[in-house]
This record gives sequence, structure tokens and C-alpha cells, in this order.
Amino acid sequence: MLQLRDSVDGSGEAALMVPAAEADVPFTPPGDLPSSSSSLPPRQTLRPLSVRNPTRGGRLKEYFVFRPGTIEQAVNEIRVVVLPTEDGEVQSVWLLTEIDHWNNEKERLVLITDWSLLICKYDFISLQCQQVTRILLNAVDTISIGEFEFPPKSLNKREGIGIRIQWDKQSRASFINRWNPWSSNVPYATFTEHPMADADEKIASLCQLENFKTQLIQAVKKAHKECPLPGRANGVLVLERPLLIETYLGLMSFINNEAKLGYSMTRGKIGF
Repeated sequence: MLQLRDSVDGSGEAALMVPAAEADVPFTPPGDLPSSSSSLPPRQTLRPLSVRNPTRGGRLKEYFVFRPGTIEQAVNEIRVVVLPTEDGEVQSVWLLTEIDHWNNEKERLVLITDWSLLICKYDFISLQCQQVTRILLNAVDTISIGEFEFPPKSLNKREGIGIRIQWDKQSRASFINRWNPWSSNVPYATFTEHPMADADEKIASLCQLENFKTQLIQAVKKAHKECPLPGRANGVLVLERPLLIETYLGLMSFINNEAKLGYSMTRGKIGF
């Protein structure tokens, strides 16, 4: 802090005084060190330059999926699990966030093929495909689009719009599966946009929920028409309605979503 001396020198000009505790010590390169060590401060601490960028563009680097070449390698590896006899050709690839029945966010690669919807759990840190869930498009009977809805007394809610895909004529999971946070036996899948969907122009087209909805509806209608399931009414019902997530306390999902544990990210000196 700069202070102005109260008295005035003989020259009539006010003098500026800098407290010694706050005086800056200039950095001297090793080759220019003076011959006498008496002019050096008794102790110097040099720290590496660390600049934090809090903007969305800066945060983009924290996600492994947005690193150059990562998503291309992931898609090439996942194409290996596509079965031409069951799935047909890959029509489009999407980077979305899946929201499970306990409101946990999970980063997912989603592939729309001729006859299937492939939901891929991919580790973008180790570059390994860990799990693929295959949903036959001709088994999809309802596609719902709308805002998320929670019970009135729920303590952990979310905002935004999502899309829910239901199959096998079931709208809800059984009581046991509904209250089991690790259950994967749920007859629907819910997606929303990736949190960094609009941060990178190169990958933004892979994250747009509206375009995903349009292509999914077209693919499902085509599958119902060309490969109907015998013994059941075919066709898909497209609805605009709230998407109910039945969580009340939501402590586990709160920790998971706040820490972004469902995403492949850098976390300090480690990646998780």
C-alpha cells in the first residue's frame, strides 16, 4: 500500500514511502548475480507460474473427452461391438449425460444404429470401453421430452430438459429396483445435454439434445415399420411431459453430481 508523507521536502514535492514489508524484490538471473552476497535477501522463494482459467473454455480442458483425438478413438473402439446382423450400420454418435433413477449423472457415448440404441460407458482416461447396453429400437414404445420433476419433499432437485426412452411397455421399475441405487434393471433411460455441450464448437453437434431426439424418433419409427415385433402393437408414442425422478433425500446423488464423479475429469493431481 502506498502512503503519502505528511511533511513536504525542501523541493516542495511530496515523497512516496513504500513499507519495507511490502517492497518487491527484483528477480536476478543466475548469470547476473553480484559478486558480493551481502546485497542478496536472506531468503528467496521461487514458485512455478500457475494460471487458473475459470471460463467455460478453460474448464473444457478438465474433461478428458474433449482432448484432441479422444472421442474419435472412443468411437472407433465402440464400433467393434456393433453387430451388423443385430444392429446394422451406425447412423450417428452422441455425447450425452445419462441420469439414472437416483438422479446420478453419468457421461455416456450413445450410438444410434439401424436397429439398436447402444449406450456406452467409456473410460476416457484409460481409453477403454467398460460396458455397452443394447436396446432394440423396435422395442421402444414411448419417448418423453420435458422438464425434470421431483416429489414435493425432495431435497435434491435439478433443472433443465431431458428425454426419456421407455421399452417393453413398462413405465416404472419394480419396487425393489426403484429403491436400489445400483440396479440396472430399469425399463427406461433418461438423458440430458452434457454440461459442456456448448463450450466446444467442434463437438457441440454431438451434444445437442434436440437433434438427438429428432434422429432417435426417426430411427425408432423406421425400425417399427421395417421390423415389427410379432404379437404386439407396433409404433412409438412421443409425448411432451415432465420426467419424474423419485428421489427424496438424494445425498448420494448430490455428492456425485457436485463432484462430477460421473465424468472422466482431472481432479488435482489425479484423474478419476
